[in-house]
Amino acid sequence: MATGRNHRPATRSRGIPEATVARLPLYLRALTALSERSVPTVSSEELAAAAGVNSAKLRKDFSYLGSYGTRGVGYDVEYLVYQISRELGLTQDWPVVIVGIGNLGAALANYGGFASRGFRVAALIDADPAMAGKPVAGIGVQHTDELEHIIESNGVSIGVIATPAGAAQQVCDRLVAAGVTSILNFAPTVLTVPDGVDVRKVDLSIELQILAFHEQRKAGEEAGPESGTPATAARAAAAVAGDRKGPDGDMPAVMPA
Repeated sequence: MATGRNHRPATRSRGIPEATVARLPLYLRALTALSERSVPTVSSEELAAAAGVNSAKLRKDFSYLGSYGTRGVGYDVEYLVYQISRELGLTQDWPVVIVGIGNLGAALANYGGFASRGFRVAALIDADPAMAGKPVAGIGVQHTDELEHIIESNGVSIGVIATPAGAAQQVCDRLVAAGVTSILNFAPTVLTVPDGVDVRKVDLSIELQILAFHEQRKAGEEAGPESGTPATAARAAAAVAGDRKGPDGDMPAVMPA
């Protein structure tokens, strides 16, 4: 089976928008679930609902693939699975290295979904000498001193960084210098990479903060329409200011910067 080193997905050369590329895995996940239930065809409305998008957007996305379905029948599930898998480059083997085998790195190594989606964990790498040789998910951890050799010998083009933030950029630089051209970054930091290297960042804390924003907004809406009006806010600020006395009397509600 071919490795991913010298092969790139065809999406860019075919002019498929990045937003469409980002939705293709959602469609593939929904289609795979249908395939596992032996569902032969699916309508755009049904597939869109399963993927969490609207049907017009789905039909537009599929038009970039040259797939338009059949009126009154829908889309052939197995053919779409193949078509999207091909566009995403999942019909070939993509060896992946995971750098940083702490709790998160070990959890990623144990994730069973890599193999079924076209990815093979080729190596686990960690800077701690005490980790060297220890098996995680049936794979022996190797020291970072061997990083370049591992990438070269396995034809790796995709690296996963699960290190602490302070070590992530150095690891990134070594991965890129060794030939890695795509990086999935779990470290809570922004990586700097040269042109031609793709980085996808996964930051759980940011996602939780976004959810907290929405929860706060929902709580404000439930408190009543008047709770968020400017007049109400001004009265609240005045009440707070009335309780705050300075040496010259009342302190302003908003202190100058």
